[in-house]
Amino acid sequence: MIIDPLIENRKKKLDQWRRYGIDPYPLRCKRIVSIAQVHASSLSSSSDEVSNAKTDIAGRIIAMRHMGRACFLDIIDGSGKLQVYATKTDFEEEAYQRLLELDIGDFIGVSGFIFRTRSGELSIKAKEWTLLAKALRPLPEKWHGLQNIEMRYRHRALDLIANEEVRKRFILRSEFIRVIRQYLHGKSFIEVETPIMQLLYGGASARPFITHHNTFDIDLYLRIAKELYLKQLIIGGLERVYELGKDFRNEGISTKHNPEFTMLEIYEAYSDYEGMMTLVEDLVTHSLRATIGAMRITYQGKEIDFTPPWKRVKIEELVEQAVGFTITGRNAAEIYGDATARGITVPLLSRGKLIEFLFDEYVETKLIDPTIVKDYPIDISPLAKEKPEEKGITERFELFVCGMEIANAFTELNDPLEQRTRFLQQQAQRRTGDDETPPIDEDFLFALEHGMPPTGGIGIGIDRLVMIITDAPSIRDVILFPTLKHRSRT
Repeated sequence: MIIDPLIENRKKKLDQWRRYGIDPYPLRCKRIVSIAQVHASSLSSSSDEVSNAKTDIAGRIIAMRHMGRACFLDIIDGSGKLQVYATKTDFEEEAYQRLLELDIGDFIGVSGFIFRTRSGELSIKAKEWTLLAKALRPLPEKWHGLQNIEMRYRHRALDLIANEEVRKRFILRSEFIRVIRQYLHGKSFIEVETPIMQLLYGGASARPFITHHNTFDIDLYLRIAKELYLKQLIIGGLERVYELGKDFRNEGISTKHNPEFTMLEIYEAYSDYEGMMTLVEDLVTHSLRATIGAMRITYQGKEIDFTPPWKRVKIEELVEQAVGFTITGRNAAEIYGDATARGITVPLLSRGKLIEFLFDEYVETKLIDPTIVKDYPIDISPLAKEKPEEKGITERFELFVCGMEIANAFTELNDPLEQRTRFLQQQAQRRTGDDETPPIDEDFLFALEHGMPPTGGIGIGIDRLVMIITDAPSIRDVILFPTLKHRSRT
């Protein structure tokens, strides 16, 4: 094992504090105000006079400077930074010397008076101090100690200490989610919780994670979507429901994908996909106004305008514009032939999957401003209602922003016999080796046979939305603890 001399030195100091009779990890501390509150109520004067108000603060030391008979420390808490000024004349010799033995990274409590230095910096003139927690490892150096991307993801605590913009990003994420919940509650939606471990997985096409329940001796699946459970609640009479929580898909990792991610799913009885278009547009724009106060933002150098109304266009029209030949009304063989004739390499797929392939290849990345892409083929939309006037086309849409899919919504299929037929058609794909096709959920079909009212439903990817509003290049930048390969520590 490699011995780090800095850590060994700090361990020796830890032992020394205990020999002093001082607990380096006391049970509690006295903190009257946060550093932000100190700044908010700071002296209006720029003089160096000490105020009469004594206060107690606490935080982590991030800088120390010894200047003759005085010592300056910068400390931070979760709300900000403040300078601590301690002089030898204000402490007994022993207490002052022990103050000088502190290390960067240690947590301390300080009692004293608030004042401004001659240079105008708000400070606290320390009269008492207490060690609250001894740090055994040095902090990363802010300027070059945590630039390694994987190190930042793997050691998020250090990333948050070293990078203020990272802290602000996750605070904004929390505020954004809070506003979403407030909006939905204001619209009479109720928040519910459905199982994360499920006997069957469904509601999407994805490979699941598998776990095992020892007592029942059965395999369970981590949910890939919340849909089938939430629609059972609609059947049961809860007419407006939503769930905001984690889903899990056993898939690859990219700047847009993490195996564990946060989805918001909303279901509203007596609505449809048009209602969901209105809802998502209003929900997102309301949340942007409430959190960042703007409809126009920049994401990775691209200007995005969220100002409603958003563009709404059929998927087949977008593909036709991109590839230069007719899609609407053509079967898979005809589409394949036209694509091949134009030198476009496409795999042999069903009609819907072929259109989806062309969309992914030639359209998706070009959709920068919010765009509602609607009316998807039925063979790639097994849970959506077919449009009565357009055979083979469903009332389904996806929302795209800056080349990323943000939401997926349907007029929900509520005909139990048609739903069973669609599920059975999916099983043919499953038998040919498509391991992303979910099994038939008989419990869901049983519930559906009791009648479900016309319903609109939508799933919204919270992580990708937060990526855009915080200008984060990767989904890992907006997940506090993203999935990483295991790495042993020495």
